[in-house]
Amino acid sequence: MPITNASNELVQPEQIDRRRLVTSTAATLVIFALCLFVPAGTLAWFRGWLFFAITMATGIVLWIYLKRVNPDVIAARVNRHTGTKPWDKWIVTLLITVMTTILPVAALDDTRFHWSPVAWWVCAIGYVMFLAGMAGMAWAEGHNRFFEPTVRIQTDRGHHVIDSGPYAVIRHPGYAAAFLLVVGMALALGSYWALIPAVITCMILVVRTILEDRTLQAELPGYREYAQRVRSRLIPGIW
Repeated sequence: MPITNASNELVQPEQIDRRRLVTSTAATLVIFALCLFVPAGTLAWFRGWLFFAITMATGIVLWIYLKRVNPDVIAARVNRHTGTKPWDKWIVTLLITVMTTILPVAALDDTRFHWSPVAWWVCAIGYVMFLAGMAGMAWAEGHNRFFEPTVRIQTDRGHHVIDSGPYAVIRHPGYAAAFLLVVGMALALGSYWALIPAVITCMILVVRTILEDRTLQAELPGYREYAQRVRSRLIPGIW
């Protein structure tokens, strides 16, 4: 249904760019597979295939969930937009690069060099963290139609403060969920060494949280008042 922007003008729901959705999904799958199995040097890597299959299955389930509860967020994340903050372009590039590094580091560790043998029960804990992170991110996306990949004030989409669901507890639940996701990735793939890029990813997310929060407080009407009500950015009662 239509919504209104800050000027009380009607804003129609955004339509998904289907061609961009297909091409970006296909490219992601190819890059994902290459980052796992090229460094591994073999296709006979059970942990790699298990992680690949679980990630794909979970992604499909969450896509169906979002398509039902908040289809606008799918369009927001797929379509190309203007207005991204210049500093965030650099942060997103660095974030994606470091996060992607988790995959080849884990592959090299678990299949070729065996730097850090990891027990299966540790991998199981990793999957619990990974799936909890995916679910937490979907929960945040389900409540926030403005959940886009980059930081910008979405005046073209009627941007306003979201304070329901997880946003009633912390201001950036998607980033909090991402912490679980990236650490879980490393452990699920059977590599302690892959925790290094995972931790660096978390550090970058903390920096991005600070910069995004400052931007929203300065430019999004009502966000400063929301920040006074919901004090925590990432960890309830702590920060």
